[in-house]
Amino acid sequence: MRIYSPVFENGGEIPAKYTCDGMDISVPLLFEDVPEGAQSLALIMDDPDAPMGVFVHWVIYNMPATLEGLPEGVPNEPYLAEGIRQGVNSFGNIGYGGPCPPNGAHRYMFKLYALDIGLEVDAGLSKRELLALMDGHIVESAELMGIYAR
Repeated sequence: MRIYSPVFENGGEIPAKYTCDGMDISVPLLFEDVPEGAQSLALIMDDPDAPMGVFVHWVIYNMPATLEGLPEGVPNEPYLAEGIRQGVNSFGNIGYGGPCPPNGAHRYMFKLYALDIGLEVDAGLSKRELLALMDGHIVESAELMGIYAR
């Protein structure tokens, strides 16, 4: 399985447009080679370099396993088309919150999970709650890392 973006390379710089210094809209993402038998996809974006510990920027789940990616600017709404749900980020909001490091360069990890179950639970899960529901159900995962510096 693979996750990538048409706007930055793995390990490359995330364009300012997708950060708090720009339009603060979600990065377009593409998914490939989702394993057969997967029932749904989930994605967590976080910053492991945040001063107070890992900072969660995006929690999105119950995406159809047939989904080929996410477009730029996914609306910050709890319920989206095709049964997709969004959770709460560390800003305390539903949906995407772009990179906004207090200083220096930070890494932003986009982790895509293929699950053997659907997650038709309410929107608004935290990363911790989502990880607990996914436990034992991850068929495969893939990761994309981008950097943003201020």
